[in-house]
Amino acid sequence: MFPFHFSSPTERLRYELLNEKDYLVDIKRDDLIHPFISGNKWRKLKYMLQDARKKGKNHLITFGGAWSNHLLATAAAAASFGFKTTGFVRGEPVENTNLKLCQLFGMHLLYVTRDAYRDKQELFNHHFGKDGDAYFINEGGASELALLGCAEIIAELATDYDHMVCACGTGTTIAGLSMGLNQRNSQTKLHGISVLAGGDFLSEEVKKLYSDADNITIHTEYHFGGYAKTKPELVDFTKSFVRQTGILVEPVYTAKALFALTDLVKKHQFEKGSKILFIHTGGLIGILGKLDGF
Repeated sequence: MFPFHFSSPTERLRYELLNEKDYLVDIKRDDLIHPFISGNKWRKLKYMLQDARKKGKNHLITFGGAWSNHLLATAAAAASFGFKTTGFVRGEPVENTNLKLCQLFGMHLLYVTRDAYRDKQELFNHHFGKDGDAYFINEGGASELALLGCAEIIAELATDYDHMVCACGTGTTIAGLSMGLNQRNSQTKLHGISVLAGGDFLSEEVKKLYSDADNITIHTEYHFGGYAKTKPELVDFTKSFVRQTGILVEPVYTAKALFALTDLVKKHQFEKGSKILFIHTGGLIGILGKLDGF
């Protein structure tokens, strides 16, 4: 069905705060999968697009905030593979680069109040319940089908790791990683970095998605004030990392997870000699909404 080969390389991560002789740190560059359908967004969408096509559904309906990486990825994927798409945008009508790109890829935008946005299934039913072509994709791509795509990250690895670290929003990506590791009979320990304040709920959400996710620790202290919130310490870290490595990260997801990784290393939370893999989950367009703080 798909004319693209969506996989990503793994490379050694060379950054001064991680260059301790007791550790080996690699980075899985899912940010290189595609400029707009990048990282875990493609992983999550892949099998939903196949399911929609199999069911004869040609109109993708999904949800997100004004700077949603998921909205843009869905719009770009829809244009690439011949789907129509509509995005429900949380909050009052606004104009920004992300939404203009969504529209450029052909996405029709519907702005809804934050109260109405809470019940996404009701929004879908009200607007598209009688549309036989409409296919529901949840916010962020969260679904059981998304786990299958995220699990494939593990199949692409040439070696095993002692620890694996990634950012967590809905918990879908790390649940898929857990599935992939179990399929490989790997003993790797997963570390999810919550980008949301009050992220204790993520452990339960992951279990709902994948009941055998027993190899995960969720770290909830690195959210820097909550979703899409930043502090000077995080901004300084982001600048330092990008300048030293040439790898772009954004402060909503990946920079928070990398900050957590460096802090866990400094605190010797990993065994000496550990092999660690950091998953770069892409979503780089999101930095455009934060550049004023840089």
